[in-house]
Amino acid sequence: MSNLLWKSLVVSPAVLGATLLVSTTAMAAPSPTTEASATKQAGVTGVAQQPDTLAQTTIDQVNRYSNEGKQNNSQSQVTSVSQFSDVQPTDWAFQALQSLVERYGCIAGYPDATYRGNRALTRYEFAAGLNACLNRVNELIATATADMVTKQDLATLQRLQEEFSAELSTLRGRVDSLEARTAELEANQFSTTTKLVGEAVFGVTDVFGGNTGDNNNTVFQDRVRLDLQTSFTGRDVLHTRLAAGNAAAFTKFDNAGNQIATAEGTQTFQVGAGDGNNSVKIDRLTYEFPIGPAHVYLAASGGRHSHYAAVNNPYFFDQTDGGNGALSTLASESPIYRIGGGSGIAFNLPLGKGGGILGNSSITAGYLASEGNNPGIGQGLTNGDYAALGQLNFSVGDRVALAATYVHGYNGGGNSLFNSGSTSNPEILAVGTQQANTLINAGSSDSYGVEAAFRPSDKLSVSGYVSYHDINGSGVNDNYQAWSYGLGVALPDFGKKGNVLGLFAGAEPYSFNRPGFVGNDIPYHFEGFYKYRVSDNISVTPGVIWLTSPGQNSNNDDAIIGTLRTTFTF
Repeated sequence: MSNLLWKSLVVSPAVLGATLLVSTTAMAAPSPTTEASATKQAGVTGVAQQPDTLAQTTIDQVNRYSNEGKQNNSQSQVTSVSQFSDVQPTDWAFQALQSLVERYGCIAGYPDATYRGNRALTRYEFAAGLNACLNRVNELIATATADMVTKQDLATLQRLQEEFSAELSTLRGRVDSLEARTAELEANQFSTTTKLVGEAVFGVTDVFGGNTGDNNNTVFQDRVRLDLQTSFTGRDVLHTRLAAGNAAAFTKFDNAGNQIATAEGTQTFQVGAGDGNNSVKIDRLTYEFPIGPAHVYLAASGGRHSHYAAVNNPYFFDQTDGGNGALSTLASESPIYRIGGGSGIAFNLPLGKGGGILGNSSITAGYLASEGNNPGIGQGLTNGDYAALGQLNFSVGDRVALAATYVHGYNGGGNSLFNSGSTSNPEILAVGTQQANTLINAGSSDSYGVEAAFRPSDKLSVSGYVSYHDINGSGVNDNYQAWSYGLGVALPDFGKKGNVLGLFAGAEPYSFNRPGFVGNDIPYHFEGFYKYRVSDNISVTPGVIWLTSPGQNSNNDDAIIGTLRTTFTF
């Protein structure tokens, strides 16, 4: 047994050399056509092969390639590398090929006396070459051919072993250390199913213009979110998000010095900041999972329509709602997605599969209740405030997207229309004027919206929306209509990869001729921002928001908000 082992070790250089040579040849000139042919031969096609048939085909192929070069003609008997017409002494693998052909005789080439070293190697040819070398090894072991291994070979092997002994010892130590560290991490890891995604937003901001500017000061605000994302199957995700912050929107003042109850100019990081005192709360608890082709969204707390519905506003909308998109809530997404929220369920059913005109098209339906956790009279999932959404999404390739949205909502009165499902400050007014938001008594709303996005190139994106809201209140003069619209142009990778220059113009949600309210002017909103990507985890976004006719009154001075937002993600 020891003699057989010694013989195996002696001829191992031949096996190693053959393997390296044929492997290097295969990598030297990859050919997509050849690789596709090999894949097809291996049975990866539209029609599956039976195992017995596939095995027999493989054996036949190996034998056929093994027998090439063994024909009874003069060209097939290659005993010297010089007999190959396409091999030159200047070739980089000449010496290795010479050793395999002349010393071990296990690489015979092709019957036409060519080696074809620059062409791609099929899996069958690799198997044939390896099989020939293994057969030669068996012959050497059986015959104990002593002259195939010289003292010079043994001396070379010994020198190599001695020369690289230090490196081998160091590598062995590193592997042992890595195994120990891996075992320690596995024993003390946080979770096998959960990862932590965090976002911290720092914002230095101020407002200028008239009484609004005089009655506000420069502030340094923050908002932090820690999202525990848990997956149990690899296709689902449970979001448990903790949030805290001290951010609040600026108070607007009219020319008489009175406060205006409006959410115009509210910035995204100023929404969802808790009680404004950095107190921690769970602001999102949702679970998403597939059922067949459909995607299901369950919200126990903090659910929003924009979590599951496509808003079609690339580079302005931020999925985490506040750190990386536009500065304002108006530019981030259509106000129709901020009608209601809380707890409920939604479904998203794709139409078609990847590619084609229906590549990313879908039908979306959702129901969210703002007071779903409260068992009191007039509250709960069905008797309290709620909003039901239906949406059709159409996509043409990856350049054009269009959505038609309908939201039916009920509000018990005393709350704002665009409240994102919250009935407490600072989220009670997320976007729009007092005239568009205020429901004095209980009432229902029917909202219609169209959202579109167009990407003519990778360096330009144009998106916009229009929304109309019909509110029917239960009291006298409670009925009213509200409008909102906006258009944004984004230049991604502007100046540097990952940067975004965004320009937006639109109208905050407004309503005309409401009894008891003053102001019938359109409150226009203009915004510009530039997100500069410092690193993969840090971005700095300076920007300006210009508000005309605050409170829908052109007599009030315009307000200009300047912001420097820094976002840390981890």
